[in-house]
Formats: sequence, C-alpha cells, structure tokens
Amino acid sequence: MGYYSYGLPPFVVVVIALYILLTGSGEAFNVGRFLEESSPYAWAATGIGLCIGLSVLGAGWGIFITGSSILGGVRAPRISTKNLISIIFCEVVAIYGVIIGIVYSAKLGEFVPESHLYTRENYFTGFALFWGGLTVGACNLLCGVCVGITGSTAALSDAADPNLFVKILVVEVFGSILGLFGLITGLLMVSQASDFSAASSIASPLVSMT
Repeated sequence: MGYYSYGLPPFVVVVIALYILLTGSGEAFNVGRFLEESSPYAWAATGIGLCIGLSVLGAGWGIFITGSSILGGVRAPRISTKNLISIIFCEVVAIYGVIIGIVYSAKLGEFVPESHLYTRENYFTGFALFWGGLTVGACNLLCGVCVGITGSTAALSDAADPNLFVKILVVEVFGSILGLFGLITGLLMVSQASDFSAASSIASPLVSMT
C-alpha cells in the first residue's frame, strides 16, 4: 500500500515528463509562460477564496475539537457555560479571514478589459493577493486547530480541577494571537499593491517590463 501511495505518483510524473521531453514538447513545462498568461484577476480571486475558506475551515475544526470535549467528552455539566469562551476564540479565527477577504476585495477595483489588464502593477497586485490570502488562510487554519486543542484541554482540565481553567486559558489566549499575526502579515504583503487599473496603452507584458 505504501508503494502505491508514495511511489506511483512520482513515477507517473517522471514518465509524463520524459515523454514530453523526448517528443520535443519540453516547452509545455514553461512556468513563466503560465504565470504570464494567467489572469491577475484569477490569482486575486483565488487568494481571497483561500483566505476565507481556510480560515472558516480552521474555525470549524477548532470548534469541533473543543465542542466534542465540552458536550460529550466529560460528564461535568458545570463546565459547559464557562468553556464557551473557547468556542468564541475559534470563531474569531474565521472573522480574521473574513476581514482580510473584505480588505482584499477592495483591491479588485473596477473591471479592467483583458486588452488593458496585463501590466506590471496588475500582475503584482494579483500575485500579492494570492500569496497574502494563502498566508492568512494557512495561519488561521493552524491557529484554529491550536485553539481547538487547547480549548479541549481546558475543558478536560476544568472538569478534573477547576483551578486549572485559568492557567490553560492563558495558553489558549496566546494561541489565538497567532491568527492576529497572520492578519498583520497579510496586510503587510499587500501594502504596496495598488488597485487594478487599465493600462495607458495596449502592449505586451514583456515589452512593458523591459
């Protein structure tokens, strides 16, 4: 089973690469051409979608982990109300992603025709929104899992000893701050990106970059 899981995909990739190389179609693996011909709007929209989607996934994952411990993992009804703060911390992770998604969507600006779209500024904005959204989404995903596991531990600890709740809560607060770091990083990554705008003249992207 391990061979088919790890050995087969690389083998298929090598076979396809050798076929393209030996048949004289090696330029099909031109990454620069792919980046050049891809619409900056596509990169920007994908980044916004990843930002919100991964953030919501992280929040849901954290709520699932924490909620299972609060509702079904222990038999101490007194901890249910007090440990709802862990659910709130998980939900804040999704709010971070929504906030960045709204900020990024403002960069899209007015619709630019395709003939005037491919400029250095629009390329930079599209790539910045994509990688910024991916960074924020990944940070919030890990932050949601971190807060969920910590919140689950806080619930179990509170059920065993109420004095441990505040101590574990401090750890949970510091874990939730990781999402805030991702939010700040996402804002810094697009701080120099301008809104999408039409080019002053129709020209090839390669010509405008030289």
